[in-house]
Amino acid sequence: MNSHRVNELIALLQPAWQQDADLNLLQFLQKLAQESGYQGELADLSDDTLIYHLKMRGSDTTEEIPGLKKDYEEDFKTAILRARGVIKD
Repeated sequence: MNSHRVNELIALLQPAWQQDADLNLLQFLQKLAQESGYQGELADLSDDTLIYHLKMRGSDTTEEIPGLKKDYEEDFKTAILRARGVIKD
């Protein structure tokens, strides 16, 4: 994991963990994994899962995922035409 991702994860983790200060780090990571729907071993939990879950935690379930919003198209026809290069940005 590069330093940018470490810094991003720590910046997201700190305020969230302060809300559950009674938990130790592993307990808090386990809680985040369960909230995100992750069912594997904690050691296999990816940093991407943690980052996106922490970014989306507490937001509306219909809100777009950060990073995917830029590729969102309202209607299917426009999306196909843009993907084929017919419509240029």
